[in-house]
Amino acid sequence: MRYIDIHTHVFPEKIAGKAIEFLEDYYHHQWPGAGNRDDLLKAMDAAGVEKSVIFSCATKAEQVMPANDFLEKLQNESGGRFIAFGTLHPDFPDCESELERIKQMGLKGVKFHPDFQKIYLDEPKMLRIYGIIGSELPVVLHMGDRRTDFSSPWRLARVLDMYPELKVVAAHFGGYSEWDEVKKLLVGRKVWFDTSSTFWELPAETAREIALAHGTDKLLFGSDYPASLPGAAIDDVRSMDLSESDYEKIFFRNAVELLGLEQ
Repeated sequence: MRYIDIHTHVFPEKIAGKAIEFLEDYYHHQWPGAGNRDDLLKAMDAAGVEKSVIFSCATKAEQVMPANDFLEKLQNESGGRFIAFGTLHPDFPDCESELERIKQMGLKGVKFHPDFQKIYLDEPKMLRIYGIIGSELPVVLHMGDRRTDFSSPWRLARVLDMYPELKVVAAHFGGYSEWDEVKKLLVGRKVWFDTSSTFWELPAETAREIALAHGTDKLLFGSDYPASLPGAAIDDVRSMDLSESDYEKIFFRNAVELLGLEQ
């Protein structure tokens, strides 16, 4: 089996420790990864993961350009192991120009984390960005959290209605801790789900039910490193007891198609 991890986070070495501390406190969950480049590569090698999509989210407008420069550098130095998705913030003064720079840098998509960026998925500033992106690049969205309403599945359903051309990956099986809404509003729609940060709360039986109802051709393997190591995340996905042909799509082929990679 071949593996592409669609959802990982890498932080600059000098802030990685503090970032992990904050995230562990926020999610009340111990994170096994160190959050830096070398630790991710080590974890990928241990699990047999060929490539990982990496993110570094800008929580403030002034972080956008430095974060994208950092991601470009990691991608270029990785020997093809990292596929970087850039970051944007709705308060950045010229998202259109930065999106063009993201494409020129060779970054392969854009990641948003509405809960940390304090933006509603369907607010006007975000809608304008979706219009700029169109169908050119995939967009990964952190989705769901019963404690907040920034990234609720019903908001994404509205976005999909307004921008059907968007290539959206809805992280965490469409909405962390809000999977009843996912079933009602997102299952079966033109949207990819990734498997990251799901199985510590969602039973494997329910995950299997969602996967089969939505279609395994729209499911992508994600570890959410450093929240989980890719080897453990692979075991979690296999707990759904799907067919090997389904796993081949989830672990590899769907990502190849979405990202336009050579097999």
